[in-house]
Amino acid sequence: MAKRCDGASLRRLGAAVVLLFTAGCSAGNLGGDVADRTGGTSGGKGGKGGAAGGPGGSTGGGVSGGAGGASGGGGASGGGPCTTAEVFASPLRRMTRFEYNNTARELLAVDVAPADRFPPDEVAGGFSNNASVLTVSPLLAEKYMEAAETLAVEGVKKLPQLLACDPVQAGEPACARQFIERFGRRAYRRPLAPTEVDRLMRAYTLGRTDGAFATGIEMVMRAMLQSPNFIYRLEVGVAPRPGDKLVRLTQHEIAARMSYLLWSSMPDPNLGQVADDGQLSTKEQIAIRARAMLDDARARRAVPEFYRQWLGLGSIDSVLKDKAMFPDFTDDLRAAIRAETPAFVEHVLWSADRRLSTMLTAPIGFVTAPLAALYGVSVPAGTTPQRVMFDPAQRAGLLTQAGFLATHALPNQSSPVTRGKFVRELLMCQPPMAPPPDINVTPPEVDPTRSTRERFAQHTANLACSPCHAVMDPIGFGFESYDAIGRFRTMDGNKPVDTSGEIMRSIDLDGKFRGARELAEKLAASRQVHDCVATQWFRYAFGRFDGPGDTCSLAELRQSFMTSGGDLRELLVALTQTESFLNRAAQEVQP
Repeated sequence: MAKRCDGASLRRLGAAVVLLFTAGCSAGNLGGDVADRTGGTSGGKGGKGGAAGGPGGSTGGGVSGGAGGASGGGGASGGGPCTTAEVFASPLRRMTRFEYNNTARELLAVDVAPADRFPPDEVAGGFSNNASVLTVSPLLAEKYMEAAETLAVEGVKKLPQLLACDPVQAGEPACARQFIERFGRRAYRRPLAPTEVDRLMRAYTLGRTDGAFATGIEMVMRAMLQSPNFIYRLEVGVAPRPGDKLVRLTQHEIAARMSYLLWSSMPDPNLGQVADDGQLSTKEQIAIRARAMLDDARARRAVPEFYRQWLGLGSIDSVLKDKAMFPDFTDDLRAAIRAETPAFVEHVLWSADRRLSTMLTAPIGFVTAPLAALYGVSVPAGTTPQRVMFDPAQRAGLLTQAGFLATHALPNQSSPVTRGKFVRELLMCQPPMAPPPDINVTPPEVDPTRSTRERFAQHTANLACSPCHAVMDPIGFGFESYDAIGRFRTMDGNKPVDTSGEIMRSIDLDGKFRGARELAEKLAASRQVHDCVATQWFRYAFGRFDGPGDTCSLAELRQSFMTSGGDLRELLVALTQTESFLNRAAQEVQP
């Protein structure tokens, strides 16, 4: 018998309110909650519908030999339909801080950000939503309790808007039950089972005993907002048949996957009704709904978060720069840098042609006064980021924006290592091998008489270092026109900048280039890069690393992305069409 997640009482108003939640909640000890739902309680009218496989698969190809490298040039072409024997097990995913804030705001219609006080989410594979590291520490459990209390108080202030009944006319118990069913289906992202409603009615009764109707409702909200059903995205699926290796997700589980992929938040009432009506049963229905969701303003808030994390821009507030060398790297400049990438991404995906090639090569930026000064362009009017055109010889796309350049540099100098490593690992999906444990990784000191290229030459001269640095540094040298905060330069100390670079040991990128512009053009034309971006989105969408059971889904996704001409919005739609999105691996649910 799996251990139940009972315990951890509220700080006030007595015990027995926190339902099935402690710091130790995990997939293995949520059995009681899952058991309430097995048999399709929240299933809607979902149909089964298999995914038509795309042929081919990934060839790996990572420099370090790791799985998940970009597919070969042919990728998913030829060879007949691809069939997946199994889907990689779906992990139990809790909301990230970003998702929690969005969900709380929409659930209660309040402008609050309680998750800002939570401990930072751990990062794996470059993303903060990887379920393997999204554990719940005692501190986070305490913060969940505090957030639930705060949100419940705010919710009671809006009780007339949240209630669909008059407690005087309908009777308080009946109205409380209606509230639990209505509010609960939004908080839990599915209809509640009768046993769940009964359990929450006990919480209402406990709160109502020594208080008013509103006090009982407040107790219910506190309980719901600390329940695993709110904090985690529990996925049971429809009842499998004997021998099934895949379990189709329920309509409401598919709706939740769509909303957290495209909005980083809960399904709205309209999407919930679509799930109720069984209108997420076919791939065509799901694709139509996904495109409509991408037209919603919430997508413009959510989708740029992938690019922020992928580019490592979350560290812009904490990245250190030598104040003597870069006195203009102020808090105002940090804020301007932080605001540019989301504005640029929104422009490419909702105003321009939506293509990866544009993302990588467009000579435009979005600046306020501090960033305009760094870039050497005219200062725009206003306090919000304004579009400006760059000299195409100086800047092209995401990788020449100050956000990427400043976060992939050292405090007192540029870093061909970190910039080249990003391209190799996150644009080519060929992570370099880890350095030997006894290697000194201290970067060479700044020397105005020697260029960066000359100082970092020791990496390729040292036989212990050269296997890794030979595939990173020559790429990173292409960014030498930019200093440690992203300012364009033609001199490196007392030496003219040398931006010649080379890519080797790739699938389709081998060759020399000069400068970030030529590098961006090479990357934009590469099948390997398109495949890798599709893979990065796959990992972000599913909150896990890809595994053997995802071979067909990844092959289809990569081929669809190429067929669309690198359309980044259609890439998100294609994610919703994969078997990995629509199903989970069949496995016994422990009672």
